[in-house]
Amino acid sequence: MMAAALRGSLVTLAKGLSGARLQPLCARSLSVTSSQNVSESPPARADSTFKVTMVPGDGVGPELMTAVKEVFKAADVPVEFEEFHLSEVQNMASEEKLEEVLSSMKNNRVAIKGKIHTPMEYKGELASYEMRLRRKLDLFANVVHVNSLPGYSTRHNNLDLVIIREQTEGEYSSLEHESVSGVVECLKIITREKSRRIAKFAFDYATKKGRSKVTAVHKANIMKLGDGLFLQSCAELAELYPKIKYENIIIDNCCMQLVQNPYQFDVLVMPNLYGNIIDNLAAGLVGGAGVVPGESYSAEYAVFETGARHPFAQAVGRNIANPTAMLLSASNMLRHLNLEYHSNMVSEAVKKVIKQGKHYIFNPETLLIYK
Repeated sequence: MMAAALRGSLVTLAKGLSGARLQPLCARSLSVTSSQNVSESPPARADSTFKVTMVPGDGVGPELMTAVKEVFKAADVPVEFEEFHLSEVQNMASEEKLEEVLSSMKNNRVAIKGKIHTPMEYKGELASYEMRLRRKLDLFANVVHVNSLPGYSTRHNNLDLVIIREQTEGEYSSLEHESVSGVVECLKIITREKSRRIAKFAFDYATKKGRSKVTAVHKANIMKLGDGLFLQSCAELAELYPKIKYENIIIDNCCMQLVQNPYQFDVLVMPNLYGNIIDNLAAGLVGGAGVVPGESYSAEYAVFETGARHPFAQAVGRNIANPTAMLLSASNMLRHLNLEYHSNMVSEAVKKVIKQGKHYIFNPETLLIYK
């Protein structure tokens, strides 16, 4: 069955799990215990709703967001979306549009977005709209939780690891120039301040989530100053967290070890480019880009998106895109908003459909869903 069948199954499950319509109250308590689950009675409905910025992005992004909206409606989730279409490939990108999106994100402080595709052609601007959004909101920490989903048949089962990526500097600094004809210099920026900040984020995350080990990923044997500074910053922060085991690993060895024995890793922290590569590699271990959620944080804002960022343009309009990653990202967003009941409702519905294995056959190599 195609992606619509998966959405339909999720909507049906969400309706069943939501129970009776929620009755309004004057206010909703934001103190929700983590032990709450979908079998409990739904909480009373507040008069107001949470406003969230939605940017569908390119490729199958709008279709995935449709799935989110359908499931949220069926589950009576108290979220109102402010939707903006920003695209560099569909003539829907401008400084005015970017400022509108940024204004909404700053007001709402929470957003959900699809992949904004970046053309490879150089048209006078090196920084993509995707990168500019991250920088203007200072979304320095990208978090991808790679978790096996029962029902998917993969080489490795019961995986549970977290990839934390610094995403405001490194190789993605948009500092390139042609020094002489035929010679291009591309600058990689590593700073002590941002390296220490992402290292602290990783150790704080490990502490909060009950994780036991943080591994810094680097190439300091070759980039002795840049990656050396990143590695030194991680080691310095590790001394402040004696209860968390600290290790480091070279990026190329890390890729091989992830394929051979991913169970040795818990939390991995790394600079920008390495994180982009490892995110995609790790997503492939548990089913592909269509099943892994992700999120990005600054000190003030949170943006929820898929863990492996692909527009999947070849699937547009064919009703075959897998909405799992975006729905799980939406569930994580609800947890961030302290809507624990609704978060569990959505995530449990997704996992139940996948575990039943009756609704579709998923090819993790192509991200396609077939009858």
